[in-house]
Amino acid sequence: MFFSITAGLPQPGPPGRHLGHYPSLPPGYQNTSAPHNATSPISHKVLLNWLFFFFPFPQRPGGPGPAQLSPSLAAMSLQSSTPEALRVVNLLQERNVLPPSTIPAPTPCLPQDLKKLNCNPEVFRCTLTSIPQTQSLLNKAKMPLGLLLHPFKDLSQLPVVTSSTIVRCRSCRTYINPFVSFLDQRRWKCNLCYRINDVPEEFMYNPVSRSYGEPHKRPEVQNATIEFIAPSEYMVGFNKLHRQWACYVLKYLCVSFFVGLVVINVLLPGDSRTKIGFITFDSTIHFYNLQEGLSQPQMLIVSDIEDVFLPTPDSLLVNLNECKELVQDLLKSLPTLFEKTMETQSALGSALQAAFKLLSPTGGRMSIFQTQLPNLGVGALQSREDPNQRASAKVRHLSPATDFYKKLALDCSGQQVAVDLFLLSAQYCDLASLGCISRYSAGSVYYYPSYHHCHNPAQVERFQKDLKRYITRKIGFEAVMRIRCTKGLSIHTFHGNFFVRSTDLLSLPNVNPDAGFAVQMSIEENLDDMQIVSFQAALLYTSSKGERRIRVHTLCLPVVNSLTDIFSGADVQAITGLLACMAVDRSVTASMSDARDAMTNAAIDSLSSYRQSVLTIQQPGLLAPACLRLFPLYILALLKQKAFRTGTSTRLDDRVFAMCQLKYQPLAYTMLMIHPALYRIDDLTDEGALNINERTIPQPRVLQLSVEKLSREGAFLMDAGTVMYLWIGRNCNPNFLTQVLGVPNYAAVPENLYLLPELDTAESQRTRAFIGWLRDQRPFFPSLHVIRDESQLKASFLQNMIEDRTESALSYYEFLLHLQQQISK
Repeated sequence: MFFSITAGLPQPGPPGRHLGHYPSLPPGYQNTSAPHNATSPISHKVLLNWLFFFFPFPQRPGGPGPAQLSPSLAAMSLQSSTPEALRVVNLLQERNVLPPSTIPAPTPCLPQDLKKLNCNPEVFRCTLTSIPQTQSLLNKAKMPLGLLLHPFKDLSQLPVVTSSTIVRCRSCRTYINPFVSFLDQRRWKCNLCYRINDVPEEFMYNPVSRSYGEPHKRPEVQNATIEFIAPSEYMVGFNKLHRQWACYVLKYLCVSFFVGLVVINVLLPGDSRTKIGFITFDSTIHFYNLQEGLSQPQMLIVSDIEDVFLPTPDSLLVNLNECKELVQDLLKSLPTLFEKTMETQSALGSALQAAFKLLSPTGGRMSIFQTQLPNLGVGALQSREDPNQRASAKVRHLSPATDFYKKLALDCSGQQVAVDLFLLSAQYCDLASLGCISRYSAGSVYYYPSYHHCHNPAQVERFQKDLKRYITRKIGFEAVMRIRCTKGLSIHTFHGNFFVRSTDLLSLPNVNPDAGFAVQMSIEENLDDMQIVSFQAALLYTSSKGERRIRVHTLCLPVVNSLTDIFSGADVQAITGLLACMAVDRSVTASMSDARDAMTNAAIDSLSSYRQSVLTIQQPGLLAPACLRLFPLYILALLKQKAFRTGTSTRLDDRVFAMCQLKYQPLAYTMLMIHPALYRIDDLTDEGALNINERTIPQPRVLQLSVEKLSREGAFLMDAGTVMYLWIGRNCNPNFLTQVLGVPNYAAVPENLYLLPELDTAESQRTRAFIGWLRDQRPFFPSLHVIRDESQLKASFLQNMIEDRTESALSYYEFLLHLQQQISK
């Protein structure tokens, strides 16, 4: 990691201007149109095919032969098995469409024997759980087709197979999986290309049951997610240095800590192969000799930042176990080492070049801690943000100012080095440019705005928790991921942090369990003769113990030939997540207004298609199938999300970081960012509670994001993914104040409270158990802010009230009226 000196904190810029003014609506839906003097900020433009595919694909007649399946599939009626999904909902009349609890992923309509073997939707899911037979049918549905993956997710149960023979299709190289068909004991048919393959002799033996002659009962054919410990041939094609160094240096951690923020108590993990090095920088580059035998760390300063060299190449990366005392001494001394410096310059680019030279022979992980705009040497940047334009509808500077960081990231990727960026700053740092170093090297970006190690303790706590997770989490090195799909389907766009090595191969120098990916797909050949299609993601990586492993996920979905069945299988959250990724790209390559229009058009076009092609009886109102009833709400939430909102003052780095999160976070975490969850928690009970590890976890109802759901007599928790707000009503129940917050009355609630006291009361235990349970469901640490009516953070809390009107955005009901107006044209 790197260390940088910051200048004094700047004063906040002038507040952003507000666009227009909307009078507030009375509570509840009003059967009136939006006011005539309120101009809708949304225009309906025809964006041909953007929501469905970026490039036209030729259609070819015919398709592959039918897969060998259970005869029960052909007789199934998708519509009859999912009546609730197609229940007609008039969104203008049904006020509350939000379910009271978490929304489960839809279950594909498959025969029971295939359904129980399918991949966990938390790992692998599709926007449409029923795949259209043709591209023209997909176009008529007006919904995007794509996959969302969480391939390296921490799993409580993961079957691991050790075998000298990994069975794969000889033609398309698909790994054998639960959805292949066995013609007999000696032959199997691939479910992607339909090639008939021989069953190897070794595969006839089942290591689980210790029986012979039942290949269909092998773990590989009984689990949609499985991991192989790969044989030696899977090392072919990797750099010889990796193989020569595999016993000693497969895992690296190049780290430093920002002054005053060292987490001394974090135990750095690692075994006999782990090596570690430190670089700090300001206007010069500081290396640290930690060679065994020294009595204390030795600082080596290189002042020539234009032509950086390694002063002692053999002693800058050291074995962690052998030199742990020196490493700990350095970590303890760093907070005071630059305590009195007046240096304000940052030669980040030169420091990155030095770290790249240090790690390029062997690969590994580079962690950057940056606290200001780089302003010296290669990669120097200038501020591009105009504080007066933060609320403008025309958002500029979303693209990088220089290609230096992208080019260096590609060099890092080629040498199996991933770069992770921690940005801790109270001022503009041009994340649009700096983020490229992580995006193209398969790294991660962590962002802590308004960071101060004394004045912002909530951010300090979040940083420390995130850092501990980052250092101790599982990691895969030298990874590549390939996604395969049934013949006739085609992948054409990827989303996430990676480098695309070939058409369908992603280069991932590091892969971590917190990274998500998305892909867009089209139907290149008609699927007329198919009953099911399959998708397979294979992740090849090196574990921290030096083992080459392959994690394989396989998803199976039915093929349908009617719009009714397509709509019944729509996964509204997956669709929203994919559209968010597409809108980020659109914002950068075109404009923010184009991206906002495209998202609005997604709702207009899909509901228009449903009304025209699926509904048999036309009714007045804005109609949606039950499975898409939340789609307009999620689109409105995206329009009000920090990444895409206009008319509200938004710092440029805040906006860019929100875009980064939408692109590389797994769907479950993305959805909380898009549409936070609101709970009333001053009256928690054990009724309906979960019992987990002898802990009772209350389960309050999820509320609509509207101020009309708040009560001055209550306390409400908002979970927005990376942050939680606990809003205390002015007349809050005194029992909650004393038993949970430990204060006698409302006026005594501290202004910057971010930790709940551990009180020995039932109310305190219930509240802390619920918040802890929410936190445990994600790998990062959401900070908690207890806010009152007078709190500065109240505005941030209210901005997440998606259903309410603001000075620059429509209310949910007004947005529904806008959709209905466009559909009726």
